[in-house]
Amino acid sequence: MIDWIAFLIVLFSALLGAGIVVSAFSLGIRLITISGRTPIVTPAEFTDAITVVTPAEARAAEKKAAKAARKSPLTEAQKRAALVGAWACFGVSGIAVLVGVYLIVPALHGVV
Repeated sequence: MIDWIAFLIVLFSALLGAGIVVSAFSLGIRLITISGRTPIVTPAEFTDAITVVTPAEARAAEKKAAKAARKSPLTEAQKRAALVGAWACFGVSGIAVLVGVYLIVPALHGVV
C-alpha cells in the first residue's frame, strides 16, 4: 500500500528544495554580474563539442564585459554590496545542497 501523504511530503519538499537551490544560485549569478565581475568561462577544446568558442570570440566577450562594467551606474559601495550578496546566495545554495545530502545519506545522522 502506498502512503500518499508521505509521497506528497517528499514531492513538495523536493520541489521546494530544488526551487531554493536554483533561485539562490541564479540570484547569485545576477548579483555577481551587476557587481561588475561577469563570470567568463574560457573556451575548452572538446572533440565532441557542438559549439566551439574561438579565442577571438572569447576576447570579444571579455571586452564587452569590461565595457559593461565601466558603464555601470552603481557606486563602488553598491557593487561591493552586490558582490557580498552574491557570495551569500552561493553560500545558501551550497548549504541547501549539503543539507539535502545529509538527509539522504543515512550514515551521516546515525542510522545504519
